Amino acid sequence: MKESGDHVAIKVQRPGIEKTIDADFDILMWFARQAHERIEELKPYDLPGVVDTLRKGLERELDFRFEARSMAFFELQNPYPETVHAPSVYESLSSKRVLVMERIDGKRLSDFETDTPEAKRIAENGSKSLFHQILIAGFFHADPHSGNMRFLDDGRLCLLDWGLVGQLTRRMRYGLMDLFLAFVQGNAESVARTAINSADSGSAIDERTMEREIMVAMREHYNPETGKGDIGRAILQLLHIFGRNGIDLARDYSLTAKAILCVEEMGYKLDSQYNLRKAFEPVLMELMKERRDPSRLLSGARHSFVQGLQYLQGLPEELRRILKKVEKDSLKVNLQHKGLDKLDYTISDASNKITLGIIIGCLIVGSSLVITTDIPPLLFDIPVIGWIGYVMSMILGVWVVIDIFRGNRR
Repeated sequence: MKESGDHVAIKVQRPGIEKTIDADFDILMWFARQAHERIEELKPYDLPGVVDTLRKGLERELDFRFEARSMAFFELQNPYPETVHAPSVYESLSSKRVLVMERIDGKRLSDFETDTPEAKRIAENGSKSLFHQILIAGFFHADPHSGNMRFLDDGRLCLLDWGLVGQLTRRMRYGLMDLFLAFVQGNAESVARTAINSADSGSAIDERTMEREIMVAMREHYNPETGKGDIGRAILQLLHIFGRNGIDLARDYSLTAKAILCVEEMGYKLDSQYNLRKAFEPVLMELMKERRDPSRLLSGARHSFVQGLQYLQGLPEELRRILKKVEKDSLKVNLQHKGLDKLDYTISDASNKITLGIIIGCLIVGSSLVITTDIPPLLFDIPVIGWIGYVMSMILGVWVVIDIFRGNRR
């Protein structure tokens, strides 16, 4: 910087990258819709919704102003500034496609030896910060892999690349707390019940089957007695089980599992005896204390009462509006029939085959009439035009037969 002499890092967006990303996502969305409509096993995952969420997230990442605001917000509410840091941003020099921030020259994760006191301290500080971000602040770095970490000379951990962040509402944080508590206790039934309560799915769910799958996944990845295991991978497996059983959790839960997996991998690289359960249990207790705070419970009850009262006050007006529409015959009910796209495809396919059949029949009749004449040129005393008509009829006929058999297999 000319004025201060500070060293900065400049992030510049590649020209034309938005058009490339839009084209790629158009292709991905087409494949996702085809898979969702044609493969029954994939319908619970709502692949079009997943691709749409990814698209919106990536479009947001392309706006560097969002990343700048994320870093500034983290620094503003960071409770551990002495141990964790995010680069400072030069907002006056930054824009949608250019980001100017503090240059970070620190050590990488690979520069530390496992099990040294410094490495263990860094693992503890990083874990404490992440779980505070997730469970207390509800705003967290969603991609804390080793490439996005630098360790400063003063011992602080610096998190880079804030383009991908997760945000959890109070209700989501409390649901996550219940899920973690049930998980560390090894209670598959409570895990299943918490997942069902956290999702807004109205579809029927086989709870017993899901409980068995959860129990198997927990047994494979985690030991509740010792607290050891791959907790991050276990949570990812649980999300997979939830989706397979028709429970569609929010995208930020997936980002949470991804962030936990990254931090767990970092912890094991720094400390061979690293225990993720010990890292998040103190934060869980802090969140539980917040949830059970009498003043917060009283405030929530008062807010719910006021909302309910306002709803009751507005109910007569809503009923009057509906009755007026009924009286004027202007009440409309919108119905959406699902699955008509398949019917449209079937009708179109049948029409095409009928049209081809008519064309084939016309070619055969026309060619038969032509061969009774002696119109040159001739091949084996038969007009060439007649030969061409028969060959085209045969090719089209074989193609229609093959297409019919392929359709029957589908």
